[in-house]
Amino acid sequence: MRLLLGLLLLAAATIAAPAQNYPTAPVKLIVTTGAGGAPDVIARIVAEGLSRQWGQQVFVANHPGAAGSIGMKVAGTSPPDGTTLLFALSSSFVALPEITKDYPYDLVRDFVSIGFVCEQPMAVAVPTSLGINTLGELIDYAKKRPGQINVAALSRGGIPHLTSEWIKMAAGLDWTTINYPGTPAGLSDVMGGRVQVIMDGLPSLAGAINGGQLKLLAVGSAKRLPNGPETPTIAETLPQIVRALGWFALMGPPGTPDAIAKKASDDLRIVLNEPAMKKRFEDIASYINPMSPAELKDYIRTEQTLWKPVIEQIATFKAAPK
Repeated sequence: MRLLLGLLLLAAATIAAPAQNYPTAPVKLIVTTGAGGAPDVIARIVAEGLSRQWGQQVFVANHPGAAGSIGMKVAGTSPPDGTTLLFALSSSFVALPEITKDYPYDLVRDFVSIGFVCEQPMAVAVPTSLGINTLGELIDYAKKRPGQINVAALSRGGIPHLTSEWIKMAAGLDWTTINYPGTPAGLSDVMGGRVQVIMDGLPSLAGAINGGQLKLLAVGSAKRLPNGPETPTIAETLPQIVRALGWFALMGPPGTPDAIAKKASDDLRIVLNEPAMKKRFEDIASYINPMSPAELKDYIRTEQTLWKPVIEQIATFKAAPK
């Protein structure tokens, strides 16, 4: 019996050792958008923190295109040894499976949850020249002009697009969402008077808001922001829209061992809990919300349920049965 117990303990230690020492080589962080955008900026902050924590270089690899599905495929076919991780975007896990024909993954089932990084509330803004100061005023303005209001939002199926469609449904509006490949193009049309409203993550619009070109009407956080308590939430005007958030998380390729996922999750939490890191994120309107792998998986399922009625209004294709 003692011999058997000793062998079992030795086997357990042998299995645990690689995870305890993880990582023993540089780690690649797959980002499904191009360099310079909000996801890339956040990913590089996380990579910098994990590099310090691990004593191994964590480097960002951008794989943009096809609404994120190119990067998802790269991550999904990478070796499940912890040397490649996915910097997951909310849109890839919320909308992509619903609007992409024959999408090959059940994202929550196939990818291995590691940890939540941060959330970015959606912002509803208009040019200051429009003279509108609240979301309620915007709704009244749009109702008096059916079919005449255009809303700038990022690519089809992204959280800004879904937010525009949800407000349209909840308030009974007749406006048109115009999808742009990037925030600058949308801002250009808003500033030029061709589009009346813009919806995007708050960090992307902060410069124009702080510069006085845009008036921030509401944010999609569940409650008012600690560093912006004067701005109402969308839910204060439309209670059914409980939250509208972009978010980022860390995931492992299918088959990543649970022990490695847990080690990466614990270390990510250490990095994100550093006071300087929290301040750095808050300064760019990004809010840390650490989660365990199990909590992250449950959260993603909740988000999918939350957005599903909206996605069904815009979906061209439905995901093939898994």
